[in-house]
Amino acid sequence: MIKRLQRKFVVIAAVCLLIVEFAIIGGINGVNIYQTNKNADNLLNIIIENDGRFPEFDPMGMKHDKPQDNSDNASPPESKKPDKHRGYNEETKYQTRYFVVYADSNGEITKVDTGHVAAVSSSQAIEYGKSVLDSGKTSGTSGNYRYKTGDTDKGKIIVFMDCRSDSATKNRFLLVSCAIGAAGYILVCLLIIIFSKRAIRPVVESFEKQKQFITDAGHEIKTPLAIISANTEVLEMVSEPNQWTVSIKNQITRLNGLLKELLSLAKMEEEKPALTMADFNISDAVYDAASPFTTLAETKGKKLTIDVANGLSYHGDEGAIRQLVSILTENAVKYADEDGEITVKLFTSHGGKETDLEVSNTCKEPPQGDLTKLFDRFYRDDSSRSRSKGEKKGGYGIGLSIAQAIVRSHKSKISCKAENGMMIFTAQLK
Repeated sequence: MIKRLQRKFVVIAAVCLLIVEFAIIGGINGVNIYQTNKNADNLLNIIIENDGRFPEFDPMGMKHDKPQDNSDNASPPESKKPDKHRGYNEETKYQTRYFVVYADSNGEITKVDTGHVAAVSSSQAIEYGKSVLDSGKTSGTSGNYRYKTGDTDKGKIIVFMDCRSDSATKNRFLLVSCAIGAAGYILVCLLIIIFSKRAIRPVVESFEKQKQFITDAGHEIKTPLAIISANTEVLEMVSEPNQWTVSIKNQITRLNGLLKELLSLAKMEEEKPALTMADFNISDAVYDAASPFTTLAETKGKKLTIDVANGLSYHGDEGAIRQLVSILTENAVKYADEDGEITVKLFTSHGGKETDLEVSNTCKEPPQGDLTKLFDRFYRDDSSRSRSKGEKKGGYGIGLSIAQAIVRSHKSKISCKAENGMMIFTAQLK
């Protein structure tokens, strides 16, 4: 159980960390792509607004549309610093590779300017322009170029800007961030695995104390129960048995049964339960364990059917598997409807890789809510499973916990479901 708790802690922590890393890496790459595209669009807008060319920038990033007058009487030039021009300087126009396509109001290309790019000829520029005009889009990407269209007095202007450098930068940033993220993820996962024992230590100590208490209390209670039982027998020898002595003996039997099951559960939940693993004929084991309940079911007016595939072999503890069959079958007989039916099945699944034990019983009013609680210690759904026409079912609410511990000790799974008026317990034995 401790190993299972540790694995669950590590898995949950690793999944949470993975989600956070995906969010962080995706976020920073998303911001990087958005900012890069925004910068490219700002450059395209600047070129469009200036009819296919870059404006002049002074060293402070101020735009000048007209030559400056350097005479002594000249007034200082008017400064314009729109936000979209921030970050660009007089070298930007020499670093940006672009070409421009002009079209008239009818969509016919009238002129191209490829003087700022070496990879595209005039004929290729015309093809690019026609493709954009035919698509009707105002912005987007065409091959290695990001484009944007604008309207002028004479028609349309389409600016294509080479974005290969930006694409390479984005890809490198993505690869580097993913590599760093993966390395960090592996490192943190290793730290989680190393320190997981320390993290769950309080839970482990609490569980060990609880298990030790059950074991010690079980052995301590046996002595007074034996004394009470002996005294009761003496009383019956001195005087005739009466309802009080009979009631005492019944309660002693009940407490002895509860102690036996508690100690069995504590043993099954040990880190390495003392099981004798060997190959055995599970078909015969299941049939032998379920058959004695046929008579019990008939005395209660119920019908037990055993449907076991012949000749199946399984590697496990035969005694524990027989106990599992007995617990599930007794539970089904106890809680089946009056005149109901109980079925015990054994078959293979997943291409013979698993051996499934399925025990079902009719149940008109199945338990409500989370059915996995049926495997909790001392849990009993009194509204639908404890009484039937005033008949008290008894039990300690611990049998299914033992069944679950047996299945888990064989590294397998057990589940419960209610459908079509049936309660079905399935142990998938691997």
